[in-house]
Amino acid sequence: MTSTPRRGGRPASGEPLLDRAFRLLDAFRDDATQLTLTQLSERADIPLSSTLRLAQHLVRLGALERLGDGAFTMGLRMLEYAALAPRGHGLRAIALPYMEDLHRATRQHVQLAVRENDEAVIVERLSAPGAGKVLYYVGGRVPLHGTGLGHVLLAHSRPEFQESYLKRELVLEPEHIELTSAELRSRLDAVRRTGVAHMSRRLPEPATSVAAAIFDRSNACVAAISVLGADGSLEKNVLEPAVVAIALAISRDVKRSGR
Repeated sequence: MTSTPRRGGRPASGEPLLDRAFRLLDAFRDDATQLTLTQLSERADIPLSSTLRLAQHLVRLGALERLGDGAFTMGLRMLEYAALAPRGHGLRAIALPYMEDLHRATRQHVQLAVRENDEAVIVERLSAPGAGKVLYYVGGRVPLHGTGLGHVLLAHSRPEFQESYLKRELVLEPEHIELTSAELRSRLDAVRRTGVAHMSRRLPEPATSVAAAIFDRSNACVAAISVLGADGSLEKNVLEPAVVAIALAISRDVKRSGR
């Protein structure tokens, strides 16, 4: 999730301490898992002295860890909290056996994601050697308009949310290609009509994904599952029914669990 920087290097007047703590935690990314105090201050846009005090407190609580060279990294306590999230860990426990079957059959990346506000969060991925590069890590946030997982979650979201999302600027990254609202609307219609989403990208290397929705007992879409692989490695006529079948099997168990 991209935070909105504040100008001038000063926290907003009266900004709650908890908000600033989360801004520090939000500074970490898959490409920045270790940050110096200065980097942490700059990324969170919090004065250096305040960053130090807050980071030290988070270290005492176990939310951050201090490395030997003085840099900060995420603490294991955050993993403990994440494991308690029912939309993450609980869903993952149900889906994982089916994901393993799909992974063995395809030998590609198999991913599970849920929607969090206007982004998707990857809660599990199974990967095989040679399956190609991925842009997002487990726990990472994924744009809804730029991924197959995102298309599924967006297509099955509330109509008013979809309309609001379609009004924003839509750019496919890392290609920096603009996507019109009409194009995205057409893709979402296709997802609802066919039950699957197809997404291709050229960077960092050519890849294609096929995704399908997972539903709960009220028939609300609670997650999406996809297979992502290098171009030419996936036979769509074989993969589509396999992904749909796995999504249906997970949905059946989610409904039985009452989630």
